[in-house]
Amino acid sequence: MTARAHLQGILMGIPFRYVVPVIVVFALLFFTWKPFSYTSYGPLTGLSNTVSQSSIDAGSLDHHLSSGPRRANATFIILCRNSDLEGIIHSVREIEDRFNRNFGYPYVFLDEEPFSEEFKGRISVISASSMEFGVIPPEFWYQPSWIDEEKAAAARKQMDADNIIYGGSLSYRNMCRFNSGFFFRHPLVQKYRYYWRVEPGVQFHCNIDSDPFLFLQDNNKTYGFTITLYEFESTIRSLWKTVQEFARLHPHYIHKDNALAFISNDNGFNYNLCHFWSNFEIADMDFWRSDVYMSFFNFLDEKGGFYYERWGDAPVHSIAASLFLPRDAIHFFDEIGYQHAPYSHCPLNMERWSRGRCSCDQQHSFDYDGYSCLARWESAI
Repeated sequence: MTARAHLQGILMGIPFRYVVPVIVVFALLFFTWKPFSYTSYGPLTGLSNTVSQSSIDAGSLDHHLSSGPRRANATFIILCRNSDLEGIIHSVREIEDRFNRNFGYPYVFLDEEPFSEEFKGRISVISASSMEFGVIPPEFWYQPSWIDEEKAAAARKQMDADNIIYGGSLSYRNMCRFNSGFFFRHPLVQKYRYYWRVEPGVQFHCNIDSDPFLFLQDNNKTYGFTITLYEFESTIRSLWKTVQEFARLHPHYIHKDNALAFISNDNGFNYNLCHFWSNFEIADMDFWRSDVYMSFFNFLDEKGGFYYERWGDAPVHSIAASLFLPRDAIHFFDEIGYQHAPYSHCPLNMERWSRGRCSCDQQHSFDYDGYSCLARWESAI
C-alpha cells in the first residue's frame, strides 16, 4: 500500500496497517539537547527521509540556568493583561505554594501592550524566581494582511447574533492565533524548550512534589494535559476539512502510532470535537517549532479560519499532537489537581489524592462528566 493510499485510509475509514513516520525525541540530562527530527517514509518511494526541526542555537540555552537540583530548560508562560492583575496574583501564588517554591522555575509574562510598573511590582514579590515581562510584536498578534476584514467582520457579527461564546471578539481570535502559532517564537521564550501555560484565576488543588518538566524530558513525552472536552462545533465548521486537505498533501507527516482514535470515531472521516483544554499545557516547544507543526500552522493560517470562523488553539494543538506524535508522547497528568472555571480535575485515586494533600472534592471532578473526553482518550491509548 502506498503512503497516499494509507492516508486515504485515514480519511475514509481504512484501518492502519503500515508504518509511516517514527519520531525520536532526544531529552538529555543537564540541559544539553539536540534538535529532534521526524523520520518518515516518503509518499512515493517508501525510502526514509528526514524532516528537520527549526531550532534555536543550543549555545543560548544555558545562560539562565543556576546551580542546585537538576532542572529542565523550562519556564511558565503567562499571557495576560494589566487588568488581569488580581487573577494573575492568585494563579502565581497557587503555583508557587503547590509547586514552584521548591523548584524555582522562571516566569515569562506576555501581552500586546507594556505591563505597568504596578503589575510588575506586585507580581515580582510573590516569587524569588526570575520574571520577565514582554510585549508581543504586532505581527504576532494582529490579523494578517490577507484576511478580508469585511468577510471577517460579517462572520463575527453573525456568531455574536448566534450567541456563540466569544463569537464577536476580534481580540479573542488574535489570542487563539497567537497561542496556535507564535507564543513559542517570542524573543523571551526562545531560550526555553519546555513550558507550562498558566492563566489568570486558575487553581491547583494538590501539592506537586515531582518535576513534570523533567518527567517529559526523561520519558520522551511531548505534550501533557489535565482536562479534555468537546469543542463548540459552530466555531470550527471547516477546520477538519482543512486538516484533511493538509494530510492529503503531507501524508508522511502522519505518525504510524498516532492518536487519531482520540479525535475521530470513524478513522478520520469526521472530527469528534475532542480536544485537550489548552489553558493548561505542559509541553515541549521543539514540537511547535518543528517543520511539521509550522507547516501545519501556516497552512491553517492561510485559510483564514482563525478569523472567518473562530478556530481555537485548543483544537489546533490537539489535532496536531494527535496526528503528528506517537500516542505515548502525550501524557495525562492525573496527579496535578487543576481548576479553570467551570471545570475541575481532581485525582480520583485515593492514594494519589492523599499523597498530594489535595483540597478538591473528587465527586466534582470533570473527568467522566458527559462532556468530558477522558474516557475517549483512555480507549484511544
